[in-house]
Amino acid sequence: MTTFFDYLILGLTRGSMYALIALGYTLVYGVLQLINFAHSEVFMSGAFGSYIVIHAVVGDGKATAPWAVPLVIALGVLSGAVAAAGVAWVLERVAYRPLRKRGAPKLAFLISAIGASFFISTLVSKIFNSQTTNQFPAFFDQNNVLFTIDGAQVKVLQAVIIVGALVMMVGLDALVNRTKLGRGIRAVSEDAPTAALMGIDIDRTISRTFVIGGLLGGAAGFLFGLNFNFGFNMGFQTGVKAFAAAVLGGIGNIRGAMLGGLLLGIVENMVPLVPGIGIEWTDVVAFVVLVLVLMFRPTGLLGERIGRAA
Repeated sequence: MTTFFDYLILGLTRGSMYALIALGYTLVYGVLQLINFAHSEVFMSGAFGSYIVIHAVVGDGKATAPWAVPLVIALGVLSGAVAAAGVAWVLERVAYRPLRKRGAPKLAFLISAIGASFFISTLVSKIFNSQTTNQFPAFFDQNNVLFTIDGAQVKVLQAVIIVGALVMMVGLDALVNRTKLGRGIRAVSEDAPTAALMGIDIDRTISRTFVIGGLLGGAAGFLFGLNFNFGFNMGFQTGVKAFAAAVLGGIGNIRGAMLGGLLLGIVENMVPLVPGIGIEWTDVVAFVVLVLVLMFRPTGLLGERIGRAA
């Protein structure tokens, strides 16, 4: 049972990051019915944005006082979120809005997003000399054990990632379902022309949706960077899995993206517990589960919707 809980905690940790990234995919799909394939680079931008800020503030991190650690983590989440939100905003203005104004076919949006993705990753690789093993300053001991569950250790970093992700997911759910902006997003998702007739600024709503997705993806980038080495190419594999998580839960469904991310992370980390299957089969098993679910639930576990009915 200790081994089971160990893998469950690892799965929740990874799944929390998948869920935050998946929300960016599902938000954009909800309002535009398009997949933002450059969102993986938005996520990557958050990691590098927070890396620059944290390194400037704490240096190598060795002199960071214990009382300052929560403040540094909060700064990292905030700086990563802001950096990625800025990239997402520019992406919408440059790669999506001009095409939307001209009534371009959906294939044009796809090509534009892929081109933007390559441009951002190449630009970051040039700025950081193509390094793929960047690390955040060690400003706290990530292996400190916070508490145990039936003998399984929950480390400080794992608790920070899981709790932080849950807080942001609950906050997003409240924003979409209980605020004026959220009602606007849901209205555009349901019927954009009618929403425009009722006084909703479509362009502003779409732009803000990109920014919200960027905020969550950037925060996930910082949390990912704390937990793993990171580089300019970090977005591809993680982005594909986050997109799979969004599809698993129901693309366009916010709660579905949350559920899909958590489930995908748990499934991945439970693979070593299955007799005869090694850890090298992790990716295969995760996507087999996705295919099996879609065979019986083509719209995902929770279906396609941006939020509760208005």
